[in-house]
Amino acid sequence: MKIATFNINGIKARAQALPAWLDDAQPDVVLLQEIKSVDENFPRELFEDRGYNVETHGQKSFNGVAILSKFPLEDVERGLPGDDSDEQARWIETTVVGKSAVRLCGLYLPNGNPAPGPKFDYKLAWMDRLRSRAADLLAQEEPALMAGDYNIIPQAEDAKTPDAWREDALFLPESRNAYRRIVNLGFTDALRARTQAPENYSFWDYQAGAWNRNNGIRIDHFLLTPQAADLLVDCRIDKEIRGHDKPSDHVPVWIELDA
Repeated sequence: MKIATFNINGIKARAQALPAWLDDAQPDVVLLQEIKSVDENFPRELFEDRGYNVETHGQKSFNGVAILSKFPLEDVERGLPGDDSDEQARWIETTVVGKSAVRLCGLYLPNGNPAPGPKFDYKLAWMDRLRSRAADLLAQEEPALMAGDYNIIPQAEDAKTPDAWREDALFLPESRNAYRRIVNLGFTDALRARTQAPENYSFWDYQAGAWNRNNGIRIDHFLLTPQAADLLVDCRIDKEIRGHDKPSDHVPVWIELDA
């Protein structure tokens, strides 16, 4: 089972680039972030015509997450538990069944800038809720994963120029510590389970020639429960599509599970 995460930075802007990547990469499941569309305006037919089932959790102009799957989507849940007043569309989860059942959680974690400030407070509070949901997933003792745009640079080697990010919410100690508390519950970072090589980035800013200078960061992650980690075959980043026509500032990260 090939599962990808991809922050597309607007479904309308990526209406050609995303289907082209799907046709080339042929993932079984894709967790999308920043669709920037309400549910009823999401172009489902682009993906249903390619054999994907589609579920969305949209929001006008901002945020929004979705799942595309060649497997039936069972027990779909929208919204991260823990705060009924949170109206931001940042979390969707479902179960797919291949050789075995896998619980998939797609997330778009808050950016948090400027920090300090209310946006940073929201980021940390959201991560507290994420840790609670993560603990619940572990307690099930079943294959599960949380994947998406975490807006977290875990370590200095995950940035080309880490010093440039020292005061950014993506790299502040409070953010990284909150992320580490989640991982340390018992999750596996899929990419780092496969390689410790530097310069494995998933995001390059549109500004200042970041792509041409490979001035990137790794902020799109797969965290796997032990049962999912046992099924891990591979994890890779499709870096090259950042150089294609009208790209997102993120690129897909994907894993293969023996599931």
